[in-house]
Amino acid sequence: MKISRKSFMNAAGAAVLALGFGGGAATAQEVTLTMHQFLPPQANVPKLILDVWADNVEAASEGRIKIDRFPSMQLGGRPPELMDQAIDGVADIVWTVVGYTPGRFPRTEVFELPFMMTNARTASRAYWEMFETHMRDDDFKDVEILGTWVHGPGIIHANTEVRTPDDMQGLKVRGGSRLVNSLLEKVGAEPVGMPVPAVPEGLSKGVIDGTTIPWEVTTALKIPELVGYHTEFPGNALYVLTFVLAMNKDKYDSLPADLQKVIDDNSGLEFSVFAGGVMEDNDAPARAIAAERGNTIVALSEDEAKAWQDVAAPIYEEWVAEMSEKGIDGQALIDEARNLIDQYTE
Repeated sequence: MKISRKSFMNAAGAAVLALGFGGGAATAQEVTLTMHQFLPPQANVPKLILDVWADNVEAASEGRIKIDRFPSMQLGGRPPELMDQAIDGVADIVWTVVGYTPGRFPRTEVFELPFMMTNARTASRAYWEMFETHMRDDDFKDVEILGTWVHGPGIIHANTEVRTPDDMQGLKVRGGSRLVNSLLEKVGAEPVGMPVPAVPEGLSKGVIDGTTIPWEVTTALKIPELVGYHTEFPGNALYVLTFVLAMNKDKYDSLPADLQKVIDDNSGLEFSVFAGGVMEDNDAPARAIAAERGNTIVALSEDEAKAWQDVAAPIYEEWVAEMSEKGIDGQALIDEARNLIDQYTE
């Protein structure tokens, strides 16, 4: 089911009516929450996802909840610290890339395996379902997770044409997660750990030759102005990153039951699918900007993509072995993720 911005906001309106807030709400507890994330406010995720969510929550609470939004790490720290900020209460709510803390939330990595994802809505739905059954009480036991999603198909953006794995030899490329870095190593590139906001400076100063990010965020970061080549893959995505919207558990638990319900009604499965869909829907406009600049968009054929799939294949066995060392059945997670993705792919 495709969940649009309009339908998501309509659902929030219905939640207001369902809660039946009356005149007594004026005397009820009022709460101000802080929401912290790493992108500038004009980027798609804060503008089209996080602000929509926050506006919906505020409206459904009839003003009893106010959410102060802090983009671009304005509360301090670095993007990899965001999850701990939510756990420790430095911020009440954070949006973050799970891969910024490599290996800490291992079960989420099943969706970051190469060529696993078909589309963002489907994978985000599967991710939420597996979060509820496998991650809520393990990986994320210290926070209240409000949403889980992935972006659209991962692209390679570089200062030279990339068509085959051999073309990656010796390139310094920013990777957004542990598994993306593993993929880069397999194709002979030198992975460079770097949060998204640092990518433009890294490219302009020659610290990196390319980056792995989806199309949708390239406009805010001005990537088409900094590199001239963009490589796309047919079928399942070369890579994706996993995201969470996380809330401090003590803060959530401190809310009265009716305000917890406001948070819950605007979070969860439908919100996750909405968020993933918004990210993928904004790939096409960003791609068009690169094309209008005259940049080279390399669209690989299925035969060309097969060479990449062959190189990436060992990552699956390696990941299963790593999960086994942690006492996790990685193959079972892979099988379940594939089954859910196949089930929900239209």
